[in-house]
Amino acid sequence: MLTNILNSRLFFWFLLALPGIPMLIGLLGGGALEDGQPVVQALLHPTGEFAARFMIVAMMITPLRMLFPKARWPVWLMRRRRYLGVAAFGYALAHTLLYLVDMGALKLVLDEIGAPGIWTGWIAFAIFIPLAMTSNNAAQRYLLSWWKSLQRWVYAAALLTLAHWILIHDNMAAALVNFAPLALLETYRLWKTLTLRLNPQTAR
Repeated sequence: MLTNILNSRLFFWFLLALPGIPMLIGLLGGGALEDGQPVVQALLHPTGEFAARFMIVAMMITPLRMLFPKARWPVWLMRRRRYLGVAAFGYALAHTLLYLVDMGALKLVLDEIGAPGIWTGWIAFAIFIPLAMTSNNAAQRYLLSWWKSLQRWVYAAALLTLAHWILIHDNMAAALVNFAPLALLETYRLWKTLTLRLNPQTAR
């Protein structure tokens, strides 16, 4: 019974939605927080953070499978990687909508779109859109080999997201703490891939 629940898609979606529940409650409550900060403004950072974190976790799964080839939990995560990617897009969409509401006018949005901390976020979000739209079996069958090429754009989105995070908050530490595990795992993945190509016997 417990195993069925843990392996349930609905349960996994529930886990992915958990961070958004208090955000939604706070948003529906409206008004301002105790420190006077508008709720919409207060939710900008956490929605952006969870978008980045779910993207990071999704990207970490392949190198984790390489690092732990005999473990079962990376395989379990691999089967749910698309859900993580879609969840990342969902929080990114919420982040973008809250930003637009907070700005309040198209002119204000356009006035600051040239700022490095802003355009990096917009381009990252633009990349997320086709990635989320094609995160399904039908798109994979239709696009064939193009599907993988399209999904590799997530690396550009990740770099832009990192830049957006650092530039918006003028603080490199918090962004690097979140992205460091991914950077280390991707470095291992690159090393492992090159090693296997140069010396296939190493794989044994």
